[in-house]
Amino acid sequence: MLNDIAPMLLSTGQDVDVGITGYFCYHLFGQELYLTDTHVALLIVVAALIIFALCANRAIKKADPYAPPGKFLNIIEMLVEAVDNLTRANMGEAHGYKFSNYIGTLFAFVLLANISGLFGLRAPTADYGTTLGFALVTFVLIHYNGFKYQKIGHITKLFDPVILTPINIIGELATPLSMSLRLFGNIMSGTVMLGLIYGLIPKLILAIGSPVLGALHGYFDIFSGAIQSYVFCMLTMVFISQNFDEG
Repeated sequence: MLNDIAPMLLSTGQDVDVGITGYFCYHLFGQELYLTDTHVALLIVVAALIIFALCANRAIKKADPYAPPGKFLNIIEMLVEAVDNLTRANMGEAHGYKFSNYIGTLFAFVLLANISGLFGLRAPTADYGTTLGFALVTFVLIHYNGFKYQKIGHITKLFDPVILTPINIIGELATPLSMSLRLFGNIMSGTVMLGLIYGLIPKLILAIGSPVLGALHGYFDIFSGAIQSYVFCMLTMVFISQNFDEG
């Protein structure tokens, strides 16, 4: 049986591509743009989250308040409680609940994008354009809340002390870059590693077998993907909550 499978693996292994693939080109405002596998994967991730949200909303509306909740409702309650506890623990009781919806959505989106490789997709977070977009939203929220709670103090703190003003400014501007590059680098490295391994499958299939491949997917897709989602959300909460001390 392995003799029959080997030619197929050899033909597919040579075509392994870890780069971004464009499906077709179109022109908009004089610019040449492409629909890529990143866009397709993002649309699938968004569709999956919307379907889950609609199912959850339907289940909640139809739930009997006097009857024990079903398994699906229990799962929803556990997820909501976990996110609420996470935001309150890291952002405080007074402000944490305001960000539960955003942090919960961000975590679900990034996690599903990170593990989408398990379903044959190229992880959208292996595209720097995706992770930079996430980081820029966090950057806007950081400074919006800074001006909201600290007023002009959000600007004057950059000049305290004056001699460190350039470093303070660079530190603020570096926040979205560091967050986006951390997420992108970890997911992209896993994508490259798995791509190289699958490229070598024709030579290694007899040596390592599917259990090892499953373990590699478990680490690079599930474990690493979950950790990076958690780290990204934690950094988002920490950076935003630093502005809650009114001054």
